[in-house]
Amino acid sequence: MNPTAPNHSASGQVTFLGAGPGDPGLLTLRAVEALASADVLIADPQVLDVVRVHARAQVDTPLQASADEASIPVTSNGVSALRDTANLVMAAARAGKRVVRAVTGDPGLDGYVAEEMLACAAEGIVFEVVPGIAAAVGVPAYAGVPLRDAEGTDVRFIDARTADARCWSEVGASDATAVVSTSLDSVAAAAGELVSGGRKPDTPLTVTVAGTTTRQRTWTATLGSVAQVLKAAKVLPSPDGGQPVIAVVGERSAAAQRDRLSWFESKPLFGWRVLVPRTKEQAASLSDQLVSYGAVPHEVPTIAVEPPRTPQQMERAVKGLVTGRYEWIAFTSVNAVKAVREKFEEYGLDARAFAGIKVAAVGEQTAKALVAFGVKPDLVPSGEQSAAGLLEDWPPYDPVFDPIDRVFLPRADIATETLVAGLIELGWEVDDVTAYRTVRASPPPAETREAIKGGGFDAVLFTSSSTVRNLVGIAGKPHNVTVIACIGPATAKTAEEHGLRVDVMSPEPSVHKLAEALADFGAARRDAALEAGDPVTRPSERRPGSRRRARS
Repeated sequence: MNPTAPNHSASGQVTFLGAGPGDPGLLTLRAVEALASADVLIADPQVLDVVRVHARAQVDTPLQASADEASIPVTSNGVSALRDTANLVMAAARAGKRVVRAVTGDPGLDGYVAEEMLACAAEGIVFEVVPGIAAAVGVPAYAGVPLRDAEGTDVRFIDARTADARCWSEVGASDATAVVSTSLDSVAAAAGELVSGGRKPDTPLTVTVAGTTTRQRTWTATLGSVAQVLKAAKVLPSPDGGQPVIAVVGERSAAAQRDRLSWFESKPLFGWRVLVPRTKEQAASLSDQLVSYGAVPHEVPTIAVEPPRTPQQMERAVKGLVTGRYEWIAFTSVNAVKAVREKFEEYGLDARAFAGIKVAAVGEQTAKALVAFGVKPDLVPSGEQSAAGLLEDWPPYDPVFDPIDRVFLPRADIATETLVAGLIELGWEVDDVTAYRTVRASPPPAETREAIKGGGFDAVLFTSSSTVRNLVGIAGKPHNVTVIACIGPATAKTAEEHGLRVDVMSPEPSVHKLAEALADFGAARRDAALEAGDPVTRPSERRPGSRRRARS
């Protein structure tokens, strides 16, 4: 930390933090550290959700609380007329709190924040500044619009709200790349100011709204045609015309090359709302993969995990682990690992109880759960991550090399018999133990149910037959515009039995291969639209029945 003045014992400290233009991944490591130690978080409404997840659960958010009070008038800038942010920052710092003041973009480009810094300096309150990625820099990068080429050029940043006639005329008379911060319904006026200042009407221009988020959209035009382009795209006139945009103007801003440089909006599932009907623990890595394809995953648990109705069988098996009853223990799910771990903790045991026992695991997540428990699996399928794949690598029982012939198999109450039958065929005795029960989860919120039935989701990933049955049971059948992706033939058959058209089939029974297959489907769909000269749309944006049947 670089304080500007010695700290007073009774005073706190303030961190002025740039939260970037919207993408949570653009927060700096220092920003995350500061948020984790904050007592008070005072954030611009636009970035509150971005920074809140990195703060402690008990952090105080007075600005949010004051905005929720209907009796307090709010100005057009979203600042309470009675309790502005500067007063909140100073009051918390005087009380000895560690305050994080989070702003959109970079605090060095926010004039109001500069005043708050001066107020801190005047009272001798320690403060630091954590830079963030400014919207005027980050948004063009996400839009595929470099601000300079190899030959280099001047770059001028203009805030259209405060720019005067001299500013417009200076930039208009130059050949500098102009980065204009304005609103959607004021873009044409800003373009007109630049033309009046001397820029040619055919100067290339890009306009980006909701930059760095999955709602981002970019239009390419010229200073003279931007009004007609936005009108033809049906984005203006609009009640959302006041939303902020970044416009990049200039011959060297690579606007003409956007078709090759647009890396973000061209992601195969860009902006797709994808329903992931799994438990949150199971969905984590899958959701991360979907985000990498540009999708917005929405996790809806379809099953809940409960202890077995009669725990005695599980208790005897865990005691058998300690007394040397088993040669092997096989885990087929993260929930099985969790069930055994909880029973271990109940008895005061830890990973050392696995000493001398061979451990098998199906699936990457199951293996990771074991490693987190302190156990490294001895056997993970080399091929297909399934019971069948495990059996392909499982050694037959050999009385010479295997002193014990018994396998402990903790599983769900609804698990199939494939693994048990295969192990018996290999000569092993199997204690097939119900470690947990799976029951249908509670219905999701009404808003989610309506989105499922009304076509609000672009795709849904079904990872088992039970997820099909349970989702339809708790939330209803997905709309026919929604792309249905299934992990395998059995799951696809169940989906079709429920009246769903299957669009995507995973080439392997793997959730990650399923996500890849959906991404391939999205990419092919995008390429087809571009080849036909049609706008690229998401499935939920098309009329029911207008979509061609497709299968991946």
